[in-house]
Amino acid sequence: MMVRIKICGITNLADALKSQELGAHALGFNFYPKSPRYITKEKAKKIIKMLPPFIVTVGVFVNEDIDEINNIIEYTGIEVVQLHGYETQDYCSKFSLPVVKTLRINDKNDLKYINSYKVSAFLLDSYSKGYGGSGKSFDWEIAIGAKRYGNIILAGGLNEKNILEAIKRVKPYGVDVCSGVEKAPGKKDHDKLERFINIVKGL
Repeated sequence: MMVRIKICGITNLADALKSQELGAHALGFNFYPKSPRYITKEKAKKIIKMLPPFIVTVGVFVNEDIDEINNIIEYTGIEVVQLHGYETQDYCSKFSLPVVKTLRINDKNDLKYINSYKVSAFLLDSYSKGYGGSGKSFDWEIAIGAKRYGNIILAGGLNEKNILEAIKRVKPYGVDVCSGVEKAPGKKDHDKLERFINIVKGL
């Protein structure tokens, strides 16, 4: 079983190239202005232009205006839209690109509307008062139950110490890591990055 690896919160070219070199399948660029990992569309475009082929670029948005997202897609060349806020299925259907809908999980009740979405995948993250980057995991049994609704990307507090157990238990389509491979918000620790990716690739 090949588990796809997404490295999120990319803010610089060195981290992007290192992630790709180590075997990441996708890179996440956070366009939410309040995030400590926020990146401008201009900077993202420069990084994306320098990437080799066959690595997927994902734009992360939170309750953003649809026209603004389309503007960023056109400007940067982003290939997948990840929606991290309270977006509805009607909103998700407005895009021509694949959509990943993030669900922030506190308990199993947070899945009650999952079957109303028709998207390419669901990213399950831990609930936090802000959006993303909590560094905490949630009950993985909820993720196992969510698999019947579509492709599941597991996020929330993943790191080199728990990723093996997480994958063995959940068997997700993919995993998403951010703070678990950082030395500071938006700055990856390349040693942690290598260990994390090698563990996933070694399965």
